Amino acid sequence: MNEETRQMSTLDIHEIMKHLPHRYPFLLVDRVTDYKVGEYLYAIKNVTFNEPCFTGHFPNRPVMPGVLVLEALAQATGILAFKTLGELPDDNSLYYFVGIDKARFKKTVEPGDQVELKVTLLKRKRTMWKFDAVALVDGKVVCSAELMCSKQNII
Repeated sequence: MNEETRQMSTLDIHEIMKHLPHRYPFLLVDRVTDYKVGEYLYAIKNVTFNEPCFTGHFPNRPVMPGVLVLEALAQATGILAFKTLGELPDDNSLYYFVGIDKARFKKTVEPGDQVELKVTLLKRKRTMWKFDAVALVDGKVVCSAELMCSKQNII
C-alpha cells in the first residue's frame, strides 16, 4: 500500500490521556499523528513559554531541558507499547523508562517550537521494550537515542 492510500492512525489528547498516566505539567505528548501497532509512532509536543521549566531553565534564554525531550520520547514509546499490547494502563502496573543509550542532543528546543517525536520499536522481550527515538524541530534532529522501557506490576 502506498503512502497516499494508507489511512493514518491518529490520537487526540483525550485518547493520549487514556494511554498515559501523566498529567499537567508532565504530560509531554499533545497529539499522535500516525502509528502502526508493533512498529512505530509519530507524535508532536507543542512547546509554549507557559511551561513551568522555563522559569528557571534559563530565565534569560528559555531552553527546554534535554531530559524533558527524552521524557517526551519515552511517553511516545508508552503509547506505542500500550497500543501494541491492546491494553490501557491500570492501577496495578506502571510502564517505566529504564534506560538510555546513544543519546545525542543536536539543537536546543525553545518556546514556540513544535517537536516531532518519532519512535520505532526495535525489539521486545517479555516486559522489556527497546526503541529507536528521534525528536525533530522544523525537520532537523534535535535529539536522538535508544530508549528502554519496561512494564512492571506494582502490586
